[in-house]
Amino acid sequence: MAAPHAIHEEFPNDGERIHALKVSNAHFARLLEEYDQVNDQVFGAESRHTPMSEEAEAALRRKRSSLKDEIAHMMATV
Repeated sequence: MAAPHAIHEEFPNDGERIHALKVSNAHFARLLEEYDQVNDQVFGAESRHTPMSEEAEAALRRKRSSLKDEIAHMMATV
């Protein structure tokens, strides 16, 4: 089961576009991979499976938001 805020949930109408960019653009594919890793870490913190400070969790949330913004920007311009 995917963690909440998986990229397909964040962009529910863009599955084909995401897939096309993922297979054709290595940078986009790396962004998706990093987003998934950070999102999993946030989920671990939220579910208390991975204990961490509130500051560390907040930093991960900011990183996830930044990655999502970059993904959205690439989807809009590439």
